[in-house]
Amino acid sequence: MSKFLKIFAPAAGGAAGVLTMAYVLADQFVVDIPSIAPALVSQASAASTDAADSATDETQAAATETPEGGFGLGREALPEEIAAWDVDVRPGGIGLPEGRGDVATGEEVFAEACAVCHGDFAEGVGNWPVLAGGFDTLDDKDPVKTVGSYWPYLSTVWDYVHRSMPFGNAQSLSPDEVYAITAYILYSNYLVEDDFELSHENFAEFEMPNADGFIVDDRPENEYTIWRTEPCMEGCKDSVEITMRASVVDVTPEEEGAEEEAAAEPAAEEAAEEVKMAAADPEPVETTTTDADEGAGPDPELVAAGEKVFRKCKACHMVGEAAKNRVGPVLNGVMGATIGGHDDFKYSSVFQEAAEAGRVWDEAAMAEFLAAPKSYMKGTKMSFAGLKKDEDIDAIIAYLQSFGD
Repeated sequence: MSKFLKIFAPAAGGAAGVLTMAYVLADQFVVDIPSIAPALVSQASAASTDAADSATDETQAAATETPEGGFGLGREALPEEIAAWDVDVRPGGIGLPEGRGDVATGEEVFAEACAVCHGDFAEGVGNWPVLAGGFDTLDDKDPVKTVGSYWPYLSTVWDYVHRSMPFGNAQSLSPDEVYAITAYILYSNYLVEDDFELSHENFAEFEMPNADGFIVDDRPENEYTIWRTEPCMEGCKDSVEITMRASVVDVTPEEEGAEEEAAAEPAAEEAAEEVKMAAADPEPVETTTTDADEGAGPDPELVAAGEKVFRKCKACHMVGEAAKNRVGPVLNGVMGATIGGHDDFKYSSVFQEAAEAGRVWDEAAMAEFLAAPKSYMKGTKMSFAGLKKDEDIDAIIAYLQSFGD
């Protein structure tokens, strides 16, 4: 026998013996799980589920069985809330609020609130809708559908302006202003004279040129006939059963909110730690007053006010990270920049001349321009009439200053 076998054979046999003994001993020291344990676990789980279901049923039953019979859902709307939503202006002037406005007043309001998109004479700016003209074009291949040529009811004009205009600042107009704007739109379509006054009293007397241009499609295959029956408004079912209730209504789900709060906490702690470290710095720092320090940033309250006023500009201009040119150029970094100096925008000639002359948008220049754009930059294509209030001008300037390049 070789020397290798003399050494390997005893070693292999010893290793096999050790492994065998280890397996036997390990099996002896394991305690068997009683057969009753799975049943106990199953019973406990079922009991927990039954308890949760019972609690849910009790909660839902308690909420359903209310003295008022309202099923515990919501609350009765307040009269003020109903009035705020109850905007229902119909053909013939039904539902109109009291008020009046003439063409002259409407021209002023239209120039301030509407002309930036629709033009001073309702002719439309760029791709924004034309509100006047288009008569005798409805049979054309490309008809011009305006208030004058197409709309059948004047009530639609009043309701739409009151409900949705001006763009970006909806429902900011008073009833009198809406009457005045509506009168001016009629005047722009040569439907009334320049001394015309529209009010809730004479509204129903006015008939639009295309009032007879629409017909009801009452063919049997269409759904019109389905809605001709009287709808059920009360007690339409014998019984009402609530099958499910939301635990959180009208808010971001709690799980997402918790994750956001958890993510925000470390950031807040880090910020607080940085503040503490800065406060604990014993080294004196020499401070000097510079123009940059004095104008470190605009007043936050003024910026917030400017954001609201800027709604009048949003139809044509954008600011912020995702801003891009629209009818007007992006206004990021406009304060302190060269007038007409945005490389990616095609300015009118008056702005190009200002850029060549090196004129700059400082606060004084911007304030004068915002007050009267057409007077300050004669020949500008911008149809905005300007801001009448100094505080609005200051707020807009502060808001623009908050957006760098």
